Amino acid sequence: MGVDYYKILQVDRNASDDDLKKAYRKLAMKWHPDKNPNNKKDAEARFKQISEAYEVLSDSQKRAVYDQYGEEGLKGQVPPPNAGGTSYFSGGEMPSSFRFNPRNADDIFAEVFGQSSPFGGMGGMGGMGGGRGTRFPSAFFGDNIFGSYGEGGGSMHQSAPRKAAPIENNLPCSLEELYKGTTKKMKISREIVDASNKSMQVEEIINIDIKAGWKKGTKITFTEKGNEQPGIIPADLVFVIDEKPHRVFTRDGNDLVVSQKISLAEALTGYTAHLTTLDGRNLTIPVKNVIHPTYEEVVTGEGMPIPKDPPRRGNLRIKFSIRFPARLTSEQKAGIKKLFGA
Repeated sequence: MGVDYYKILQVDRNASDDDLKKAYRKLAMKWHPDKNPNNKKDAEARFKQISEAYEVLSDSQKRAVYDQYGEEGLKGQVPPPNAGGTSYFSGGEMPSSFRFNPRNADDIFAEVFGQSSPFGGMGGMGGMGGGRGTRFPSAFFGDNIFGSYGEGGGSMHQSAPRKAAPIENNLPCSLEELYKGTTKKMKISREIVDASNKSMQVEEIINIDIKAGWKKGTKITFTEKGNEQPGIIPADLVFVIDEKPHRVFTRDGNDLVVSQKISLAEALTGYTAHLTTLDGRNLTIPVKNVIHPTYEEVVTGEGMPIPKDPPRRGNLRIKFSIRFPARLTSEQKAGIKKLFGA
């Protein structure tokens, strides 16, 4: 079977160019020998493997050969089986151009990170790929070269790749969607840079998973989904939850608030509220207390879900708007006096 390049880069076989580049950046920074002074031999081997895997999978022709014939076929170690109908071969034999020899690992590193990387300007100093067996001297760039990449202090932060500012978009959601949770599909269009530094426009469908109970202002971030430019880390794409107005309920933190119009007689003698919840259940709520203008009936656990504690929910609060009559008849006045013992 030979080496599994997909496993080395920790990506699946359908990985896009963007996925490959992200995986390479992460692993190359982790396994660069100068990042691993106590384990240089193993780090050098891993670094070369990572670079070789990225070189093959980021090149469409090399990747096609590898997918069909594996590492042995790619490097011409065994003649490929029947290759009829494949545009890369003729006569069933591997052309010499596909007897792949890995490039220098440091050259690949410099190419991906550009001159703005911590290793910018160090090309031509040798490397670990292609059997040369040398690497950058650590004294050239100091003891803490990786500090600017989140691994400590570092004195070369000024040469770290600049990241584009986040791109924010409002994501309107109904109260029902925020109550139950949902997944929204969005089509985005952006520019990417391929392995040969050519820019191309691509469209992509992304799934935005919205958890039950999320509030207005919650942010969902898709890392580095902005346009790609040489020497610049793509911007993060950020969606900000916005709450659409609801015709019945308003939200107050984790509580749901609803207002009911009732008559004075209902306020004094008793009232039963009938409500349909955001998930379609019908509630019947008898109110036995005398209802005054600031009274609220609280129904425990019928509010919004609490994301950090999913079984729990806020409360449902029913407020009342009492319709007072413009005037009372003498009989009504007498009845009220009798009711209150006046």
